Amino acid sequence: MKKILVGFFALSLLFISPEVFGQESIQEVEQKSVTITIDNEGNVKVVHELRNSKDASQLTFVDGTVSNVKFMKFGIEESVPEAEGMENIVLLPNQGNLIVTYDLSDVLFEKNSVWTWDFFYHKSTAFIFPEEVDLLFANERPVFLDDKKGIACHGCQMLLEYAINESRIYQNVKWEEKEFTVEIRNQNGIDKFVFDQPSKSISFDTIGENRFVTTIIPLELLWEPYVVFLNDEEIPARQNINNGTHVWLIINPDTSGTVNIIGTTVVPEFSMMIPLIMGFLVILTLPFMKKFNLR
Repeated sequence: MKKILVGFFALSLLFISPEVFGQESIQEVEQKSVTITIDNEGNVKVVHELRNSKDASQLTFVDGTVSNVKFMKFGIEESVPEAEGMENIVLLPNQGNLIVTYDLSDVLFEKNSVWTWDFFYHKSTAFIFPEEVDLLFANERPVFLDDKKGIACHGCQMLLEYAINESRIYQNVKWEEKEFTVEIRNQNGIDKFVFDQPSKSISFDTIGENRFVTTIIPLELLWEPYVVFLNDEEIPARQNINNGTHVWLIINPDTSGTVNIIGTTVVPEFSMMIPLIMGFLVILTLPFMKKFNLR
C-alpha cells in the first residue's frame, strides 16, 4: 500500500519514499485525542492531536474519503495535498506534538431526514454535533445531549443516527386542574392525539415512514412502565432516559398507523388518596391501641 512520509523541516513539509523502511512494520502514532465535528449540512471535520514519537510512526485516518489535509505545529499550518485520498501517512521521528486535520466525506448519509454513520475507529473518539441536535442514537440506544455539545466513544464502533429539524409536536393535556405538555418527535408529524384518562393511555396517528418516534411523557401524567401498540399489535419500546420528571419513550415503527401508549396509572386524585392514607394510618396504630387498652 502506498504511504507518504511526512516531516517538518523549518516551515516546509518533506516527502520521502517509504522504501527506506523496507518490510519493517511501523507502529501507530500515539494520539492525545481524536475529535470529529459535524455541521448541520452533514460536513465532517476530523482533528487528530498527536504526541511526539522518537521513531517513525503511522497515522491511520478515519475511514472515508480524505481531503484538505493540514498539519499544524507551533501555530503554523501546512497543507498536505499529497495525502488526499490516502488511508494513512507515515511520520518522521521527533516531530514534536502535531495536529492533523482533514475533511471526511462519503461516510454520513441522510435518509428521510435521519443522518446515519456506520462508524469504526480504533482510537477513542469525541463527536461534536450541530446545536440543533439534542437527541441521538448510538447502536439504536438513545443519548440525550441536554446542554452538552457531543459524546465520547471509547474504542469506537457504533451505528450513529440523529435527526435535524425533525417534527416536534407539543400537546397540552389538562387533567384535575393541572396542565401537562406531551412532546412527540418524529420525521413526518402526527395526527389525532388523544389522552384517555380512564384507559390510562396516549394515542396518536403517525404520518408516513419514521425511523424513530420519541414521546416525552410527564411522569405526573402517566406513570411507567409502558406498553406500546402499533395498529393494535404490541411493539418494542425503550425508555432509557428518565430525568425524574419526564420519560423519553422511543419506538421504531416500520409503518405508519395508530400508536397507543398505555401506562400503569395516571396522577392519583388527592380525594381518592385520603381514604387510602387514613386506612394505612389506622393499620399502623391498631397494635399501639391494643397495648394501651390492656393497661
